[in-house]
Amino acid sequence: MLIIQNLISFILHIDEHLIEIIQIFGVWSYAILFLIVFVETGIVIFPFLPGDSLLFASGALAAMGAFNIAILLIVFFTAAVIGDTVNYHIGQKVGTSISPNSLIGKVINRKKMRKAEEFFNKHGGKTIVIARFMPFIRTFAPFVAGASRMNYSYFIFYNIVGALLWVAICTMAGYYFGNIRIVKENFSTVLLLIIFLSVLPAVFSIIKNRLKKKSS
Repeated sequence: MLIIQNLISFILHIDEHLIEIIQIFGVWSYAILFLIVFVETGIVIFPFLPGDSLLFASGALAAMGAFNIAILLIVFFTAAVIGDTVNYHIGQKVGTSISPNSLIGKVINRKKMRKAEEFFNKHGGKTIVIARFMPFIRTFAPFVAGASRMNYSYFIFYNIVGALLWVAICTMAGYYFGNIRIVKENFSTVLLLIIFLSVLPAVFSIIKNRLKKKSS
């Protein structure tokens, strides 16, 4: 419970925590940001780490001079591409053979995994791009792609395109809008709105599928 509370606090006050990280670690803050994005996208048991909100808040701080925006974009892009690539290979290696009783099998959220599988089956390779903007599914999509033996050259193309769009849109949105007075004064609310908007496509997809099942 304490871990969840701390995680929620980190997400809602991510700008304050990032400032603390910069003050303590200086230039090594880039490595910490790389690690967070890499783990969130690359390790299937950590889908709850901040993604969109981290990119937005970092972009806002870059506009204040806390980060170099060019370095920030490169760090996030590299972490996102490598993360999805690692996740793909993990899925390719163990995706179809994970026992529900194993350590990783107990940690993986089966319901979220099934949603990612349904989303992947519906949208194919485009899922890797679309999922970048959807928490949880973003983490499971490359794992499912690897488990389903999606062609790697096909996967890496969508991986790069998705990472480029996700990092550029979320980080630059923070860079250009994060320091507008109304946004700064309601930063936690804005982050919650970003998270809410990012899960809407998944919610609509679930509702649509359930309505189809009922009608059939």
